Amino acid sequence: MIVAVLTVDLYLPGSLSLKDKRMIIRRLKDRLSNKFNISIAETDYQEKWQRAQFGIAQVGSDYVFLEKNITKIFDILDNQTDAEVVEHTIEYL
Repeated sequence: MIVAVLTVDLYLPGSLSLKDKRMIIRRLKDRLSNKFNISIAETDYQEKWQRAQFGIAQVGSDYVFLEKNITKIFDILDNQTDAEVVEHTIEYL
């Protein structure tokens, strides 16, 4: 069993309040959850209205499959107009 973990720090330039942030975050989480079989959570910056951090995990037995999916997930986040990736890490456990 292999666990792929992607941690992504995001900057949300269009967010003017926590309510705006929650709408952007919910939209991103729903899109990723519906497309991939992952666990996703906001792990930091809950009270900052222009910052967010996602923790994304996927479990599988094939390293190549996990690496491909994690790369696709990162590419989707990196190409968002509502959010800019500030920093990211990928770990395989």
